[in-house]
Amino acid sequence: MLDLSFQYPAWFLIFCVLLGLGYAMLLYYRDTTFRAQSKNLNRWLGLLRWATITLLSALLLSPLLKSLLTETKKPVIVLAQDQSESVATDLQGQALEQYKQNWNLLREGLSADYEVHEIAFGDQVREGVDFAFNDKITNFSQLLRGVYDLYGGQNLGAVVVASDGIYNQGSNPSYSDVAISAPVYTVALGDTTPKQDLLVKRVFHNKIAYLGDKFTLQIDLTANNCASKQTVLNISKIVDGQARTLQSIPINIQGNDFFLTKEVQIEADKPGVAEYLITVAGLPGEVTVANNRKEIFIDVLDARQKILLLANSPHPDLSAIKTTLEGNKNYQVSLAYIADPGIDPVKYDFIVLHNLPSTTNDIAGLLNTLNEKRIPRMFIAGMQTGYAALSKAQGLASVQSDGKQSDDVQGIVSSKFAAFTLSQRVMEVLPSFNPLTAAFGNFAATPQAQVLLTKRIGKVDTDQPLLAVGETNGIKTGILLAEGLWKWRLFDFLQHQNNEVFDELIGKTVQYLSVKEDKRKFRINLDKNIFNENEPVTFGAELYNDNYELTNTQDVSMSIRNRDGKEFTYTFNKLGKAYALNAGILPVGAYTYKAETNFNGVALAYEGRFSVQPIQLELFETTANHAVLRALSTKFGGETVFPAQLTSILEKIKANQTVKPVIYQTTSTNPLINLKWIFALLALLLSAEWFLRRYFGSY
Repeated sequence: MLDLSFQYPAWFLIFCVLLGLGYAMLLYYRDTTFRAQSKNLNRWLGLLRWATITLLSALLLSPLLKSLLTETKKPVIVLAQDQSESVATDLQGQALEQYKQNWNLLREGLSADYEVHEIAFGDQVREGVDFAFNDKITNFSQLLRGVYDLYGGQNLGAVVVASDGIYNQGSNPSYSDVAISAPVYTVALGDTTPKQDLLVKRVFHNKIAYLGDKFTLQIDLTANNCASKQTVLNISKIVDGQARTLQSIPINIQGNDFFLTKEVQIEADKPGVAEYLITVAGLPGEVTVANNRKEIFIDVLDARQKILLLANSPHPDLSAIKTTLEGNKNYQVSLAYIADPGIDPVKYDFIVLHNLPSTTNDIAGLLNTLNEKRIPRMFIAGMQTGYAALSKAQGLASVQSDGKQSDDVQGIVSSKFAAFTLSQRVMEVLPSFNPLTAAFGNFAATPQAQVLLTKRIGKVDTDQPLLAVGETNGIKTGILLAEGLWKWRLFDFLQHQNNEVFDELIGKTVQYLSVKEDKRKFRINLDKNIFNENEPVTFGAELYNDNYELTNTQDVSMSIRNRDGKEFTYTFNKLGKAYALNAGILPVGAYTYKAETNFNGVALAYEGRFSVQPIQLELFETTANHAVLRALSTKFGGETVFPAQLTSILEKIKANQTVKPVIYQTTSTNPLINLKWIFALLALLLSAEWFLRRYFGSY
């Protein structure tokens, strides 16, 4: 629908008409140029001129053409398929083919009247369904959140979830707080009948052990419908690809619902990543023997680092940092204040200096000791810090501040930072954390600094460093130019119900700074030695010139070998002044790697080991849990059907009065002068008048 309006009163059109009429009469009323021609010629010429002037003057009134656009949006129907391994237990062969046919029929039937989107869930929520069923985990909470994020702002009509109801990450979906306003229909896959099955349910163990110590494995065994049968529990260590049995324990299964916990002590006899295999002998008639074994990896360390938190005065930051560091079994953390007697910094491998040097203590003697013993340190500057002394104590940032005024600052992860790798999640959510308190002044990074975080003051992103690391005089040093880390830890827990973002930021920073001094000119940085099979293996690399300055002028190659000798080759990417490599997701097993480069004609190499451990969560449950699906449908106003009834969901959705198209109306306003045909009309009127005058002997 079109509507014409003017920015001036519409009755002004009368003046436009009169103006055109006056102009035409002035030119042609008593004009004798065409007296030899027909009298109607002057009338036609006057009419053309009248129309032209009237139209031009009317355009000066700024006429607007309003149009009302109406668009009908079909309801969005989301078909979500569980792609986890547990679904494949019963859905295979002919049953799978029939299920695929029913799925396609449902999708095609819905496509006529609805906008259909297919997504898969398990490890993650993603578009497209391939029925591969190879995801290692099931997370319903992530599914509901993904549906809300992707389609919550659209006309979401209904959600169809096909699953066996088994979940092993996230919360029970019936307790989800996601505000999905559409009904959820569930398809109950799998078999709820308990089957004969013996499995290694869980193995509790420390991820880190220390050389020479004995550590305990707590092994939980479960057996269903296996009463009065016998099996053997074996604990083995994998050495050079071969299993060496450490202990064998006979097990008598009593009852059809059997559960047993066994504790086994093992000695950490060799540093490095140790791989252990826990198995129970299979029984005749078991539904699967894939869950009769579990592989675990333990990082055996030959030393524990001692860390001192040394502060000018009590501060909640100290508790936040101490709690995070104590979560790493590789650290022994102590807390002291500068006024305490008998502080011996030589006993420690790494020292965090909070609000030191201060306005009352420049700690010159302490810093001299740290420099002599080459002990790495990290400065945390706050409102008690003496900034003149701090400027001299470190070489990462130039500092000009009296510390009497403060700014509220947030942290932005620098894209040029390459000393170590932060996860994508940390880089995305950290800028939204509460502001820290920083002293007002001028701060700039020195060439020796690798800036991890820069300051955001208000809504302005600056180049001023907030958190930087680097080496000064060959000693690893870090500096945080703000206090209030305790607020970040609390905010992290408030937003995510865990402290993973805060712990990763502080943990990786301290790990990088506290690592023992390494004077090799070429080195590889590996965030950890044990990776899960569904996460990528990432490396960092550093190359130093003769002055121990970072450089990445040369290419770095990497070869990774599995225990069978198969080799994978890569080339590092150059990032900032260092290198980075994402080797992707690798199969379960132990690996060795060798990185090589050539600098100034000298061949440099670095070798190491890491392991990829399996995720076996999907093997622990072999009995479907349809109660979870029924509860989910009940909560969101849907229904639960079985695979054979899959196509019936089409009629249920059509019968649901809440699943309707939505009509959107949009008003569009455009100046009439923008229409091309207006220009064409004016050109036609002027051309016609010119042609007639020319044709009949005048200009």
